[in-house]
Amino acid sequence: MTDEMNAILQQVFDHLARAARSRHSAMHTAVVATADGNMRTMVLRGFDRENAVLRFNTDVRSPKVAAIRQDQAMRVLAYDPDAKVQIRMMGQGHVDDRSPAADAAWAGSTTFARRAYLTQGAPGELAGCETSGLPEWAEGINPSEEQVAPARANFALLMVRVTRFDWLYLSSDGHRRAQFDIGDDGTVSGTWLMP
Repeated sequence: MTDEMNAILQQVFDHLARAARSRHSAMHTAVVATADGNMRTMVLRGFDRENAVLRFNTDVRSPKVAAIRQDQAMRVLAYDPDAKVQIRMMGQGHVDDRSPAADAAWAGSTTFARRAYLTQGAPGELAGCETSGLPEWAEGINPSEEQVAPARANFALLMVRVTRFDWLYLSSDGHRRAQFDIGDDGTVSGTWLMP
């Protein structure tokens, strides 16, 4: 790849690494789509630069988990309006709910964040009335470790191994677009596209 292509790929990785670290990054929340056509906004929790893997947290009871287990094809869209950069990613999803990595992610989050996995029904399940889904005792509090311990059974990581990045830079001088493919062996090839 040319030096310019390598610089763009590093910029993409920098955007994603920053987004995973900072809730102030525009790309911290990304649109994640499963092969069944459903899309949702999710918080990017981690980015493994070396292996091009995105990490999100999810509830194992959610419909997206069933969709990923049926078809691993995934799409992720991130946009930073200040940088005028859009990154479209294609790859393979994997749900991990019992590994040391999942345990570490659970332990590394606050009890307040873990509280979300205490909901009494699966995400998207009919509720019959407006509800947070949380048990009444858990609403509005920062629960203890003991109180959120049962929620661990509902927590999982959604890992997306990106196999293609599509980078679009929006400019009044004329947009620029490049595509990067990542092989199974980690080799990266890039090509320019019409914007």
